[in-house]
Amino acid sequence: MEFFYLRKSACRFLVFSLFISFCFSNRSNAQVLRAAVAGLTHDHAYGLMGQYQRGEVQIAGIAEADTSLINRYKARYHLPDSIFYPSLSSLLKKVKPDIVLAYNAISEHLSVVEQCAPLKIAVMVEKPLATTVADAKRIAELSAKYNTPVLTNFETTWYASNEELYRRVKEQRVAGAVRKMVVHTGHQGPVEIGCSMYFLSWLTDPVKNGGGAVMDFGCYGANVMTWLMDGQRPVSVMATTRRLKPAIYPKVDDDATIILEYANGATGIIEASWNWPFGIKDWEVFGEKAYLHALNGNDLQQRDTAGYLPVQVPPVRYKDNLAYLKDYFAGRAMEKNDRTALANNLIVAEILEAARLSAKENRKIFLQK
Repeated sequence: MEFFYLRKSACRFLVFSLFISFCFSNRSNAQVLRAAVAGLTHDHAYGLMGQYQRGEVQIAGIAEADTSLINRYKARYHLPDSIFYPSLSSLLKKVKPDIVLAYNAISEHLSVVEQCAPLKIAVMVEKPLATTVADAKRIAELSAKYNTPVLTNFETTWYASNEELYRRVKEQRVAGAVRKMVVHTGHQGPVEIGCSMYFLSWLTDPVKNGGGAVMDFGCYGANVMTWLMDGQRPVSVMATTRRLKPAIYPKVDDDATIILEYANGATGIIEASWNWPFGIKDWEVFGEKAYLHALNGNDLQQRDTAGYLPVQVPPVRYKDNLAYLKDYFAGRAMEKNDRTALANNLIVAEILEAARLSAKENRKIFLQK
């Protein structure tokens, strides 16, 4: 503000105004991203519509073929006919967005990248990145070939408690070397909590989702553990999957336990389930000196031999994926081991594929170096 008030002459004010106008016309500094949407079958799209209604994002176009689903969104959010397209290819012939946000089946993520990368349109998919390692590697190849970002959105990336846990572990003096990590993720089940039939049509399909709870919630633990371990791949993966409710989920697992072993002696345990009595996404880290427990998005506990210590969790840097993307396009957001980044999510894909193989063959899977 001091800079502004010191410039009293009309000429200087004009120069300053033109400078501000230039900044706001540049995509990397835009106040609101212009996004296209690939699919509406993922119920996380309802969160995007909330962001749209609050003026946090411009929706340049939506690619969706299901007319009944389109009508549902039109009626609920008063969306005009003009922004809907029957396919992503037809949308991209008419629209040049800043980014494509994918809210479709996980198995369809590769197709989205295949269409966007040659056009140099960035993509952010909902977690996980891919159903198979082969698809994940192909996505990475396309991203590198066309120098086009492909990011993965996890709800837990925007948890203030996780950020503070990470910081305290990296300080060393707080927790010391990591010995064990435990992540619990899931809820009562997608049917039980009222997920839409459009979402369930692929979420409970072993091909379109790659599995059940092992994919839907196993990915969260793999993502934050890879982050905390500075991008290290585990040496081995061992997992069990179960169908505790086969009448509801006949095709996929609804409960999974994944054990990761790291070269430095650390162990990761991921407990992913559609059988919890409530929704849960927490993270426990046991170090040499202390224990840290992120109970949810905002609350963090710390304990040493003397007992629990009060922990203040500072405000999170990014409240959601849109806030992050603004800085990302400005070149200010990407970290070496970012949770949205391909490097992290390629490892997540390896862990999830190894977990499914381990459960199927009832053996420990050693990852190739």
